[in-house]
Amino acid sequence: MDKNVICIKWGDKFDAGYVNRLYKMVEKNLTIPHRFVCFTDNADGIMEGVEIRPLPTLDDKGLPEKAWKKLGLFASPLADLEGEALFLDLDVIVKDNIDCFFEQEGEFYIIKDWDFPKDIIGNSSVFKFIVNKHPDIIENFYKEGPDIRKRHKNEQAFLSRQMQAKGILKYWDKSWCVSFKRSCLRPFPLNFFMQPKDPDGVKILIFHGRPNPEQAYKGFFGKGGLRYVKATKWLDKYWERG
Repeated sequence: MDKNVICIKWGDKFDAGYVNRLYKMVEKNLTIPHRFVCFTDNADGIMEGVEIRPLPTLDDKGLPEKAWKKLGLFASPLADLEGEALFLDLDVIVKDNIDCFFEQEGEFYIIKDWDFPKDIIGNSSVFKFIVNKHPDIIENFYKEGPDIRKRHKNEQAFLSRQMQAKGILKYWDKSWCVSFKRSCLRPFPLNFFMQPKDPDGVKILIFHGRPNPEQAYKGFFGKGGLRYVKATKWLDKYWERG
């Protein structure tokens, strides 16, 4: 089965540098033959080696979180892709070999969300699916109508429940994908004096909310200092800035 690593870039939240850095990290840490594909509405500045495809169409008008656009990846056909697709958010940091994400058997995998321990909700920063096999995800999105937010907090809650209903929802090993905020930050007041931890055995660091990787690298001051993040220079080992 073909292997694809995919990302999606729209608007101006992330520039082409995020795509390029993600591509370099994947090429360094994935030995299985694969394609790297970016779905985008603006390919300016994206480096050679990244395959560019048009942003999948999804009418998410009226929904405040633009991450709903990820659901467009379940269109069939999805450009010229076949086989398995491993989706990565642009602001993740790949620390170590990720062959295991393709070696794990199962139709759909997602991170178990840290903020909803008693719910089935996953975090869609890293998920894997079979391309062209789930166009009903988009059909069901439209069936939910404009009040979808009343039933689902966000796109990853909707996606998790859809895959649960199919009986194929599975979660990655919890040590593979960890939250920078939850697994790396020092407790107050140590956060003022020590860099965040660089956790051992982790495959991918997830940045959800703030700080993002750039903010973490430079240092970040949030929530009256309780969320202060000392400049995290060890990120240079994995994430090329500039």
